Amino acid sequence: MSCSGCSTGRGCGTASGQLPGGCRNNGSCGVGGCNKLNVFDWLADMELPQGQKMFDCVEVRFKNSRKEFYRNNNPFSLKVGDVIAVEASPGHDIGIVSLTGELVRTQMKKKNVNPESPEIKKVYRIAKQTDIDKWKEAQASEQETMMKARTMARYLKLEMKISDVEYQGDKSKAIFYYTADGRVDFRQLIKDYASVFKVRIEMKQITLRIEASRVGGIGDCGRELCCSTWLTDFRAVNTTAARYQQLSINPVKLAGQCGKLKCCLNYELDSYLDAIKDFPNPEINLETTGGRAFHMKTDIFKRKMWYVYENERGVFIELSVDRVKEVIALNRAGKKPDELRSAQVMSAAPVIKEPDYQNVVGQDSISRFDRGKNQGKGGGGRNNNRNRNRNRGRR
Repeated sequence: MSCSGCSTGRGCGTASGQLPGGCRNNGSCGVGGCNKLNVFDWLADMELPQGQKMFDCVEVRFKNSRKEFYRNNNPFSLKVGDVIAVEASPGHDIGIVSLTGELVRTQMKKKNVNPESPEIKKVYRIAKQTDIDKWKEAQASEQETMMKARTMARYLKLEMKISDVEYQGDKSKAIFYYTADGRVDFRQLIKDYASVFKVRIEMKQITLRIEASRVGGIGDCGRELCCSTWLTDFRAVNTTAARYQQLSINPVKLAGQCGKLKCCLNYELDSYLDAIKDFPNPEINLETTGGRAFHMKTDIFKRKMWYVYENERGVFIELSVDRVKEVIALNRAGKKPDELRSAQVMSAAPVIKEPDYQNVVGQDSISRFDRGKNQGKGGGGRNNNRNRNRNRGRR
């Protein structure tokens, strides 16, 4: 059973008012589909010390990756997956508890939220069936509202894109998330939205990376986008990271679904920087008696560097890092070696492996597809001989 909190909707099966729902993991999808940017509660099975009260703030998840903190002053305790009604401005909103306990304090500290702040909104109650029905009704109308909103913005010729619409749980307010390259005057647009949708309008501008994290998708690696599953900080990514990793500067391959450079370019950058510290500067040309050679490419894993003579640009010469350092040291001492390669490397004759065309797996046999799965090569050959004998007898 698929979870309704993925691309088909959200709510973990809360349409019937019963928890857990579709994911059957106490309302928290284990693969992160319905609980984006989730935090593993490794303190869930541990009891609090005697006399210590449970932290009164909880983390509540709304549509996509939007999460906020609320204070629970009620006598009942909350657990992950509970659908609750929380304070909003105006009215109330419906969300799902995504984290409880002491880890909420850590998350608040990470996001610079003061746990003692009086501005933290309150938890009202456990959501009733009527609250959930109205919440589901609001969710069902979000897609249609977004399409109408895009049409109205296009009619006013505004340079913006409505990327997502989120209704409040009581359907009294709608948040329109948009992206734009510059400042947009949408005063007339808000009036048109209010007259058509009959709700309070709130406009929020987001960046392209945040848009990709909210919408989600599948990356070139075949997995869900990092920004929509676990990545919380968006660090600057530039083409220098690709150059250090010896990647071709191809914008089509280096750009993610947000149109910016992929965040994963920074994942292994530190390892490459540490490995490349031992490499000589590729801008230094090598001087030999046969001419000058300049650097063409580098293989960091094999610790190899390729150089080309100025008068022989089509011939790549493979050198080890130690040999390049040796030639540079000789040049600085005013000496020029006869060849780029060392004498030992030149004296060793290259071993050329001849191609082996022996048919070892029977791929040249036309009837190899007629053999059964449990038949080996010998069984297949006997069956072929029997077929040939039968054909000869018929003739």
